[in-house]
Amino acid sequence: MRPSDGTDDGPYPGPGVSVPGHAAGACSGAGERVADAPVPRPGPVPEPVPRSLPSPGLGLGFGGETVPRPEEGRRISLARAFVRILPVLLITAGALYDYGTPSDFTAAPFFTAAPLVAAPLYSRRGTVLTGLATVAVVLALHVALGIVGDTDAVTELATVATVAVLAVLINALVRRHSEQLASAREIAEAAQRAVLPEPAERIGAFRIAACYEAARADAFIGGDLYAVQDSPYGVRLIVGDVRGKGMGAVAAVAVVIGAFREAAEQEADLEALAQRLERALAREGARRDGLDAFEGFTTAVLAELPHGDGVARVLNRGHPPPVLLHADGTLRMLLPAEHALPLGMGELGPWPGRADEAAFPAGATLLLYTDGLSESRDRHGRFYDVEARLAGRVVDTPAALLAEVAEDVRRHSGGGMADDMALLAVRREGHRV
Repeated sequence: MRPSDGTDDGPYPGPGVSVPGHAAGACSGAGERVADAPVPRPGPVPEPVPRSLPSPGLGLGFGGETVPRPEEGRRISLARAFVRILPVLLITAGALYDYGTPSDFTAAPFFTAAPLVAAPLYSRRGTVLTGLATVAVVLALHVALGIVGDTDAVTELATVATVAVLAVLINALVRRHSEQLASAREIAEAAQRAVLPEPAERIGAFRIAACYEAARADAFIGGDLYAVQDSPYGVRLIVGDVRGKGMGAVAAVAVVIGAFREAAEQEADLEALAQRLERALAREGARRDGLDAFEGFTTAVLAELPHGDGVARVLNRGHPPPVLLHADGTLRMLLPAEHALPLGMGELGPWPGRADEAAFPAGATLLLYTDGLSESRDRHGRFYDVEARLAGRVVDTPAALLAEVAEDVRRHSGGGMADDMALLAVRREGHRV
């Protein structure tokens, strides 16, 4: 504010500044697991980390570093640059406004906003320096305008100084929350890796890749599952989706995968393996209370890939059908000859499910997935058509296929996933016939 030139209608009524409530600012398509990837902890300058599609194809990762597309990276860089200089812009705008307007106007909102904006974005030192700079600019303006001793000027300076102190306190709370969040993320990632360990990259003649993406960018653990187990009967696979969310779903995932790994070594066929999973889920349901005790179920696809034969046996329990992508790009959806109920619901119907057999030649890739892929929608509400979108693709590795699928579903959905997504791809190596 500048001194009155004698034409003002009355004295400056006072700053009347109110301190607004503070709101802190905050694979992934399919991600790839990176073994023992460290979980980023808050650095000296806590700031939001944009979540975007990781670049799959080399490993398997849950919440590792993401690689935005070039145009998205440019937008993120511009947004970050603007946010970083916003406190400086507010101080500058306040100084110009205060100096160029009559005394009835005040720039106090600009000056109080600057440290509040800095609080969730800057380090503690940066927030302190922003507060000191704001107070210094206000004091310098008062000196330059010759109003240091005026009541309104003293009130404005006291208000700005008070908000600057509050901003430092807010910064400390934000930093503490960031540290707690980083710890929770680390625990969640460890739990995710314990429940869904990274499958071997190669078992016999089969090359394997898998990835998992939670619909929520800040969540690691979900209800989708996959597992790979070598056995005397061949390589056995499962991809499934547990009903529900949260820790209850994670507990069910652990039960299914534990039972699968044990039964895959012992049972001679997929039908018997599925029955073992049924019994495991029944035991799990018996110890639960409420709705889950009666409505808990898991959709799943079980597959068996014998080492010596070029075949794939598939048993589908209410799950989206796998895709068999041949070396020349031709595609076949492995639809079940006989539909069956999901695991955990077998007692409701007389159809326990029968395994179907399909040729699995060298160079072909078997893709198993959850409904996070097939039910992904575009902005018009259209579902992702797995058969149409994957037909004609020629890939050399299962990881490359997952990378292409993840990028494609990201484009289709505009980067927003409505449900968790798990992908498991197995390629049979050898001489093509």
